[in-house]
Amino acid sequence: MPPPSQSLVKYDNPVLLSDAKRAKAAKQARKAKAGDKAATAAGIAGAALPAPALPATDDILNSIMPPREFEEDGQKWVQFVSAVPATRLDVINLQEQLDIRLQQRQARETGICPVREELYAQAFDELIRQVTVNCAERGLLLLRVRDEIRMTLAAYRTLYESSVAFGMRKALQAEQAKVDMHATIRNLERDQGELEQQVQELTHKCETIERREADRRAADEKKHADEIEMFKKTHQNYTAQLQQLINPGKAH
Repeated sequence: MPPPSQSLVKYDNPVLLSDAKRAKAAKQARKAKAGDKAATAAGIAGAALPAPALPATDDILNSIMPPREFEEDGQKWVQFVSAVPATRLDVINLQEQLDIRLQQRQARETGICPVREELYAQAFDELIRQVTVNCAERGLLLLRVRDEIRMTLAAYRTLYESSVAFGMRKALQAEQAKVDMHATIRNLERDQGELEQQVQELTHKCETIERREADRRAADEKKHADEIEMFKKTHQNYTAQLQQLINPGKAH
């Protein structure tokens, strides 16, 4: 595990993990021994048992911001958050360090920026540390505020990601629909070309039939007229012959 990166939260100097465990065990033993002595004294005096002691500031700080563990040169180290009260100069230095880190890491001033979000989260954690050292209850209340803000940001992030995914799906669907529409247009244009060709062929066929029928009708009309003319001449000849037969004297 590599050494932890620099943070705006103030930490104590790293100590060996084994030493930290021994110190923690010794501290718990002293607390237990002191509690047993108090209970024994209360029992002898006939008084009520003392109320359980409130957690120490170090324990509250460690629960809010867990210690950082890392490995270096084959040894495991641990780094606890500092329990030293902050001065006005520390707050000013925190503000200056925040501005420097924002500039060094080229954080965006507007819009969504993970770098800016991370640095401001570290600054807020340092403020919670400073407040907790002076008043543990106020620090725990600020911790609730921080957790609520993070939960709200996580909800907005989830909503944003789901909306982006929904937009991407809709864009892909629209693109697919566009491709399908272009394919349908090409098919319809092809069908239109085939139908137009059929219309031209049928039109040409109709014109050919009309011309042929017109020629045939003209031939039939001419033939009919010739027949009528022939019948008229025949009728005239028959009429003349009939007149001659009826009135033979008039023929001389």
